[in-house]
Amino acid sequence: MIKIGTREIGQHAKPFIIAEMSGNHNQSLERALHLVQLAADAGVDAVKLQTYTPDTITLDVHTDEFFISNEKDLWKGQSLYNLYKQAYTPWEWHQEIFDKCNELGILAFSSPFDETAVDFLESLNVPAYKIASFENVDIPLIRKVARTGKPIIISTGMASAAELDEAVRTVRAEGNEQIVLLKCTSTYPASPTNSNLATIPHMKELFQTEIGLSDHTMGIGVSVAAVTLGATVIEKHFTTSRAEGGVDSTFSMEPHELKLLVEETEKAWQSIGHIQYGPTEAEKPSVNNRRSLYIGEDMKAGDLFNETNLRNVRPGLGLETKYYDLILGKQIKTDVAKGTAVSWDLLL
Repeated sequence: MIKIGTREIGQHAKPFIIAEMSGNHNQSLERALHLVQLAADAGVDAVKLQTYTPDTITLDVHTDEFFISNEKDLWKGQSLYNLYKQAYTPWEWHQEIFDKCNELGILAFSSPFDETAVDFLESLNVPAYKIASFENVDIPLIRKVARTGKPIIISTGMASAAELDEAVRTVRAEGNEQIVLLKCTSTYPASPTNSNLATIPHMKELFQTEIGLSDHTMGIGVSVAAVTLGATVIEKHFTTSRAEGGVDSTFSMEPHELKLLVEETEKAWQSIGHIQYGPTEAEKPSVNNRRSLYIGEDMKAGDLFNETNLRNVRPGLGLETKYYDLILGKQIKTDVAKGTAVSWDLLL
């Protein structure tokens, strides 16, 4: 069993919903704290930050490969250093943001992007760690996090099965079994057709861990579908308003959408239930709405059943309709009134 704080994660519990703030604070602590309030109001379980500085994640170089050149990339044309300078969450904000989460009764943790970030987050006594997709091959970082003994959530974007196996083995080699793998498509935004949620049950069987989804698609449909396939954790970026801008705002959820995510993923989880055939307790009264065999007109003892006096109608209190052909032409042994349910003891 995995627990983050007091919250259990698994099929027996409703989905664990993580609201990813990322750089949507737009370099305003006041906005960051407001985002925490909005996330709590939406009913999420946790708010997640990202812990790095421009200098811990890249080099202050603005040439060639240090620029984002992918035509489809949301941040095309920016240098890595300037992008991370715009997006990072100042480390001196972390304590205040975490305190705000605690005050509002939700959890707070972060994605460290190097070993100094792990040391810093340990000083804040975070309850869990997240490894971002681009770091899921950074074995020294994963090993460092695993050694804290705390739950470790790993996004799987771009990773091959062999790379994920190495990451999982690294965590387990440190005696840490508290692993959640998040199916992830590392495009921003991601498309439903590129989400490949069929991987979720396969990944669970392959790695024997809890599985979730880090969802970069628009809307909530993909996340809801993931829960029905066994996802126990859902992570979504969120913002106050996409119109207000921000490094991740284009593919982030607004507060009303985040609330809907919480509500609808819980409904999806509730709907999974167990293997069931036959009427449930709630359905049993509805069985009477089936068709069955009834007397269609007044009959006298000795009359023969025909297509007029033997009717296939609702309610379902008479003999099953599969006996219709068998009863046609048979004699009735007593007088009966129209509307009487047919039973075997009416036949000669």
